[in-house]
Amino acid sequence: MSIFEYNGSALIAMVGKNCFAIASDRRLGVQLQTIATDFQRIYKVHDKLFLGLSGLATDAQTLYQRLVFRHKLYQLREERDMKPETFASLVSALLYEKRFGPYFCQPVIAGLGDGDKPFICTMDSIGAKELAKDFVVAGTASESLYGACESMFKPDMEAEELFETVSQALLSSVDRDCLSGWGGHVYVVTPTEIRERILKGRMD
Repeated sequence: MSIFEYNGSALIAMVGKNCFAIASDRRLGVQLQTIATDFQRIYKVHDKLFLGLSGLATDAQTLYQRLVFRHKLYQLREERDMKPETFASLVSALLYEKRFGPYFCQPVIAGLGDGDKPFICTMDSIGAKELAKDFVVAGTASESLYGACESMFKPDMEAEELFETVSQALLSSVDRDCLSGWGGHVYVVTPTEIRERILKGRMD
C-alpha cells in the first residue's frame, strides 16, 4: 500500500458561473480501520480561497500550518489577501523545497480571483501544478471521481446546481473506494457568501 493511501481521502473542486465548490469525504482511517468520521480536509485560507489536502493526514496538518504562517506574513507585508494563483505558486514552491523528503500530500486549491473568476488547481507531492477549467480531483477515490465528474459536469452552473453536482459525484465515487467515505463536507463559494454543508453518506 502506498503511503498516500494510508489514511484514505477523496477531494474534488469544481467551477461554476462566478462560483466554485470544494468537497471532501470525512473519514480518517489507518489502512482499513476507521479512526474518525468527522475529519477535516478542507481549510479556509481567506473568504475567497480554500485549500483541500489529501494524502497522509499528519503531513496535511503540518503543511496547512506552514501555509497559514506564510499567508499571514504575506498579509502583514502586502496588506491584502493572496490571490489564488499566487497561493498556488506558494504551495508549489513549499512542496518543491522538500522534494527529497516530500510531504505526502496532494493539495487542491480553489478560489475566486480578479473579477470573481474561479480558479482551481491541484498538484502532486513535489509541487507540479495541474490547472483545469472544469474540475480537479485528488485522493484514493480520484479514479472514480474522474469518471463521475466527467459525466456530470456542465459549464456555467449556478451555485445550487453546482452543489448538487459535486455532492452526487462525491457520494457515488466514495462508494467505490473502501478507504474514503463516511459522509461529505461541501463548501460552495460565491462572491457574496460561503455555504457549508455536511452530507450524510453510507456508513460502512
